[in-house]
Amino acid sequence: MGSSYENWGVTTEEREIKFPCDRFVQRFSDAWYRGISICAGPDTVFKWLCQMRVAPYSYDWIDNFGRKSPQALIPGLDHLEIGQPIMTIFELIDFEPGGFLTISLNPRLRKIFCTNTVITYLIVRQDERNCRLLVKIHVNSPKGLSGKLLSSFLCFGDWVMMRRQLLNFKKLCEQM
Repeated sequence: MGSSYENWGVTTEEREIKFPCDRFVQRFSDAWYRGISICAGPDTVFKWLCQMRVAPYSYDWIDNFGRKSPQALIPGLDHLEIGQPIMTIFELIDFEPGGFLTISLNPRLRKIFCTNTVITYLIVRQDERNCRLLVKIHVNSPKGLSGKLLSSFLCFGDWVMMRRQLLNFKKLCEQM
């Protein structure tokens, strides 16, 4: 398993998987990976991922304006449509029930920051009661020294926030 900020909780083999977000990538400067094992079936994990429509499930005091992410499934959030907002700053661009969610920075923020980020949360079944939740993040950072510094800062920040998010999903899925 990788332990760096770029590759947390994933194996070399998992980084070689073709992720759905790869179809949306043209010229991205970085790809980061995250992963966690969850003792729950893919349908349960998918339902929890759909809850990102209303909350980020990371550090709520930072990225949810202090509101606690729901600790119980909200009915209906697993009825997805392309273009729906996810975690406020992203939009849903592709999904497969029980399989994956792919999100992209919303168009307004893409214009403001002149960049894009595309992320897939991929559920890999291990058996009936266990799966891996793998995440691939494509990031487009500016070129040059400022881009490298920005990328390093964003990678570390994303690692902190997404690590908390994945651990929260693990806890919530395994409680069901």
